[in-house]
Amino acid sequence: MTAKGRDSEIERSDASGIFVIAVLAPDRFCAAWRMPLARSSRQSKGAIARSYDMPSSVAKKLGINLASQREGELFKWFLACLLFGKPIQQEIAERAYFQLVSAGLRKPDAILAAGWDELVRLLDEAHYVRYDFSTASKLLEVFQQLKQRYGSVTKLIEEAKTASELSDRLQTFTHIGPVTARIFTEEVAPIWYRSKGARRAARKSRSSRPRNAN
Repeated sequence: MTAKGRDSEIERSDASGIFVIAVLAPDRFCAAWRMPLARSSRQSKGAIARSYDMPSSVAKKLGINLASQREGELFKWFLACLLFGKPIQQEIAERAYFQLVSAGLRKPDAILAAGWDELVRLLDEAHYVRYDFSTASKLLEVFQQLKQRYGSVTKLIEEAKTASELSDRLQTFTHIGPVTARIFTEEVAPIWYRSKGARRAARKSRSSRPRNAN
């Protein structure tokens, strides 16, 4: 199978939420998020698949402060999720993330200005070699779409009223399927949507308090 063929197969897998782990080398894949299996093949005797659980906070491990709700931190998490969305060793995905961030690629405009050749070079330096070409193209297309549709990751999140809606919006981007959407949403939702709800509840509580007669 050609490199292009392998990448196409992975993209189709991501789009349907299916990741079948190779029997002879399961540790080559990102032992991270739980990967949902196709219902029709889950019990198939011929299919051997495994699912994994992710540590409690990968963003925190990467030094990303999502609790701040700052655009820079949200962007970095979005970038990391695009890299982790590939079935690749977690340490390689982490290395690729740090390589891109260290090169100053911390905004959509920076990614787009870097261009395909520079992205491939940086990914190769991080040994993200199996999916370097397709990932470089993926990053350029996704961040171009982000700029055109929302302008920022913050705006993308703000326009979604729930975590489920956020996941749906993410999956309208080229190359983003249920797996990548789930990776991103699982860490953003508890911070973003719960805090928004808490703020609304606090405002409602304050407004319903009886005022002093004085």
